[in-house]
Amino acid sequence: MGDIEATVEVSVEELIEANRKRADTYGLLSRLFRCEITPELLDELHGLRYRVSTGNTLMDEGHCQIATYLSGIWANTVTELAADYMRVFFGHGYDGHAAAYPFESVYASEKRLLMQDARDEVLALYRAAGLAKRDSWKEGEDHMALELEYMQILVLRTIDALQAGRQDEAYSLVKCQQSFMEDHIGAWAPLLCEQMRTFAKTDFYRGLANVTEGFLETDGRLIDELLGA
Repeated sequence: MGDIEATVEVSVEELIEANRKRADTYGLLSRLFRCEITPELLDELHGLRYRVSTGNTLMDEGHCQIATYLSGIWANTVTELAADYMRVFFGHGYDGHAAAYPFESVYASEKRLLMQDARDEVLALYRAAGLAKRDSWKEGEDHMALELEYMQILVLRTIDALQAGRQDEAYSLVKCQQSFMEDHIGAWAPLLCEQMRTFAKTDFYRGLANVTEGFLETDGRLIDELLGA
């Protein structure tokens, strides 16, 4: 029995470590979609190591694009990125096709309108999880940044449950992640990322599109594996 208990303990630690990496990635992606790059964040991004062999072609390409772009930063990089952020996500006016609008409703409704059923559905999920958006957040609840942050919170709660030995709770949380991936973020992220690649002028935001789509593809499969574990 001692050998079996040791195996279970290692397995739980591996699950915790895998989820820590997932939480970190969801948190960083959420920040990159939330608003423009600040000088402080640019320094942080410049110091990161970008894997060139993740097993996912889109992620590999995205990492290469971002790393290459950041290798050539100059005095006006923050301004250049701010302009591209606005170009990609806001365009020159709202007609449903002028930019890669980062709201699920735009991609889930026939007329590409904001504040539709998708927003109401994710808002209900946030409230059921005991979450509420900050007063400073003025955008819709189905913004990509908030959906990524929601996934991060679910993953962090999974880590807490695993550390406390609450296996059933951890399983339920991963099931929630699976449902949210299938019904929401995973269903519309590829459409958003395709639009991002269309409107972006910098390799940074083209790379962000590829990393985001590739990571969500990989994470969807990992969630299935976690449920099996």
